[in-house]
Amino acid sequence: MKPIKNYYITTAIAYTSAKPHIGNVYEIVLSDSIARFKRAQGYQVYFQTGTDEHGQKIEEYAKNANRTPKEHVDEIAGIIRNIFDEMDISYDNFIRTTDAYHVKQTQKIFKKLYEQGDLYKGTYSGLYCQSCEAYYTESQLNEDEICPVCGATLIQQEEESYFFKLSDYQDRLVKHIEDNPEFIQPESRKNEMIQNFLKEPLHDLAVSRTSFDWGIPVEFDHNHIVYVWIDALANYITGLGYDVDGDHGPLFEQYWPANVHIIGKDILRFHTIYWPILLMALDLPLPKQIFGHPWLLIGEGKMSKSKGNVVYTDELTDVLGTDAVRYLMLHEMPFERDGHITHELLIERYNTDLANITGNLISRTIAMTNKYFDGVISNNTTHEAIDDELIEMASTLNEKVSKSMEGLHVQEAINHILAVFRRSNKYIDETEPWNLAKDESKQDRLQTVLYNLLESIRLGAILLDSFVPKTAQKILDQLNTNHRSFEDSKTFGLLELNHKIVEKAEILFKRLDMEETMEAFNKKEEPLVKEEDLITFEEFSKVDMRTGIIKEVAKHPNADRLYVLQVDIGGKQVQIVSGLVGNFSEAQLLNRSVVVAVNLKPAKLRGVESNGMIIAAKDENTMDLISAPNVKSGTKLS
Repeated sequence: MKPIKNYYITTAIAYTSAKPHIGNVYEIVLSDSIARFKRAQGYQVYFQTGTDEHGQKIEEYAKNANRTPKEHVDEIAGIIRNIFDEMDISYDNFIRTTDAYHVKQTQKIFKKLYEQGDLYKGTYSGLYCQSCEAYYTESQLNEDEICPVCGATLIQQEEESYFFKLSDYQDRLVKHIEDNPEFIQPESRKNEMIQNFLKEPLHDLAVSRTSFDWGIPVEFDHNHIVYVWIDALANYITGLGYDVDGDHGPLFEQYWPANVHIIGKDILRFHTIYWPILLMALDLPLPKQIFGHPWLLIGEGKMSKSKGNVVYTDELTDVLGTDAVRYLMLHEMPFERDGHITHELLIERYNTDLANITGNLISRTIAMTNKYFDGVISNNTTHEAIDDELIEMASTLNEKVSKSMEGLHVQEAINHILAVFRRSNKYIDETEPWNLAKDESKQDRLQTVLYNLLESIRLGAILLDSFVPKTAQKILDQLNTNHRSFEDSKTFGLLELNHKIVEKAEILFKRLDMEETMEAFNKKEEPLVKEEDLITFEEFSKVDMRTGIIKEVAKHPNADRLYVLQVDIGGKQVQIVSGLVGNFSEAQLLNRSVVVAVNLKPAKLRGVESNGMIIAAKDENTMDLISAPNVKSGTKLS
């Protein structure tokens, strides 16, 4: 009896601020394909995903919606889980950071770190992004004090916090990375972490917050809540039943350390620096690999609600079907570089790969087998040299796909399968079964040609199962074969003889009309403002926007891309720091009519206080200032 091989794979847990888009869902589909392939290979797989449910943004979303944070995350977690189920995700555990066991163990982890001297209390003062809920050092920023992740304006903030002594573990982490070349993949991601973060001494990390309430309370100091760096990251062990006191559940004993964490490249630092150091502090083995996948982009840009280019999976599945969307996601994503999609590209790829190469091959082969032999499979082995290339490609397909999947090269694995189907179509054109059928003396040869085609389809379909599971099973059902296991995909020639395949092939992927399908996509687009983003008139009326005239313009003394403006708002002058450099010259701004939000909380930008915001509009090419030149300065907008 073969020993059981365990395989633990995780995704990053999804943030429960809003419905995830296709770029978010790509990660779970990628991970699912890996989990399915490992199961097919005979591994005992545990596949975990879930939701990250604490934080300031969630607290604010809930407040704006007039409900509790728990009510908010319950709804969004349900939406996320439904999307995963609709995408046919075979997860074994869906963890939520509001789960009672996770909360309890996170508190115990925090207490353990404090008691063993890894944490200390201090005060953090720095530039903070409210959208990302993250502090940034000067070295991480350009001169404009704009968040490097989301592009929001950073604010100066001071807050009491517990700090994690990362530097105590830095040398040990660097040695681990050097000694384990597969620990961070792809290779370029590893180089990025070393060059950008580990060449210099690590700063101690703030791991608690006091400026909001929605989080896991620090057990021994209820003024603080445990921050995401511990709360969210700990899910990978709490989801298995890790216990700080050593009373671990059986899943933890069986599956830890993880074989691979699948994460987006934008959160690589947290998973390759903070997370390993946390595990070292807990005296736990490190995961075997952390894979930072690229982004799935719309056109040339990252998906963003503010850009209006967000695509949701249900918009695609309603038109194309779940398996087609899974295929398109996985095929368009390279191993290392970002993948770029458009609706037009998806339609073209669907028609080429799915309708033509795959669907047409199966339809033609089954139709010919029924037409010429009443659907009965035979093989009189009348071999010819023209058969060799197809048989070789099909016979070695398992080996090629397995090698690609071992390195997580999912796109490459799919292309190996597609190459066999493409070669099968060419084989039909080369052998011309319709002409063989006309010659009674060539019936044995015709049987062999059709057998080679059916067998190549069988091998390809078995290996497709990890990527498009429903389609793969439909193909195998049409062949009416019992030889459909992963082991059966290693051998060419197992297709049962003298039994019937289905009488009529099911159309797997109907060819799409570009114009009609684009129209269907357009109907699926969500409204510009969704119900959950609406605010009341009362909330909007709190923003005091007034007309003004820019009276003075000066370059910021500490930032090349910022202006310091003095704006007259009707007998009163306010100072505003604004990132208009590069869009307007000083001469263009002087004496210009503008609209200003004047009742914002003052913020220091690179040491200069700003007491408002200039209202502007910017598209992909141009920025313009909103103005009301025909009314006097200080007039309130209504």
